[in-house]
Amino acid sequence: MRSAWLIVLMLICCTAQAQQKDSSIFNLPLKMDEVVVKAVRGGWDVKGFISRVKTDTTFYKAFRSLRVTSYTSINDIKVLNDKGGVKASLYSKTKQTAANGCRTMQVLEEKTTGDFYTRKREYRYYTAELYAYLFFTKGKECGETDIVAGSMKAGKGTIEKNKYRLKQLIFNPGSKVAGVPLMGDKAAIFEPDVAKMYDFKLLSEMHDGVECYVFKAIPKKEYADDVVYNELTTWFRKTDYAIVARDYSLSYKTLVYDFDVRMKVRTMQVNGKLLPQHIAYDGNWHVFSKKRERVRFTTTIIPN
Repeated sequence: MRSAWLIVLMLICCTAQAQQKDSSIFNLPLKMDEVVVKAVRGGWDVKGFISRVKTDTTFYKAFRSLRVTSYTSINDIKVLNDKGGVKASLYSKTKQTAANGCRTMQVLEEKTTGDFYTRKREYRYYTAELYAYLFFTKGKECGETDIVAGSMKAGKGTIEKNKYRLKQLIFNPGSKVAGVPLMGDKAAIFEPDVAKMYDFKLLSEMHDGVECYVFKAIPKKEYADDVVYNELTTWFRKTDYAIVARDYSLSYKTLVYDFDVRMKVRTMQVNGKLLPQHIAYDGNWHVFSKKRERVRFTTTIIPN
């Protein structure tokens, strides 16, 4: 059941519309606003863009670039009780120093409430444990790079395979994720049998002053209870298609486990590198034989 938890946890204005089919991608209509339709008529390669949506690596590279960047992180984790009140929490500021392929982390400030830690100062909650795996460093870690090619592979052993599945859900949404009990291929929104359950939209919008193409996958009402992604919205910067922001909403329920997770990620450009700037997570999940966890956290990255 631990593998199921690791997968589901981390789980980053439309005008009058026209429709155009992109048979090379979905074999289903893709709704576009007037700005995008005009761009297509002017020769913009919409099929090429959608192909980039499916194979994008800039988002994954942005997170990997944290390994080679010096920054301060503000971490705010709240564990909620059944009534929505806070029963345990951690607020901290950490400073990472990266140099010569190595990185170290210093805790500048930390406050906890409730039973956030065990007596041995281990993480009592699985969400906190995974958060630490993603954002905290113990000791000195070397050999770090932000090279993406070949880096997302399943390692040996259960834990490494679980990490790989988690990366697939976070950094390559819409892809097949094998090994999640009872879910099958429902996360693979670009596959014909799953794609038919969604409306796909391609819009033109400004996001924090940046001109973007926005790709949205929204489930059709009749399939609302049969899908994994309740929403997947990604803002791509028009100049280079780098991901400016991504919003996820995922939920699924079986007799063995259930989860309802929302996540928002915003990025920033620092010294020519794309980095995550703000991450907000709101998750409610339960795995058979484990206590239900309701956790919210935010992470803010400040380059040093």
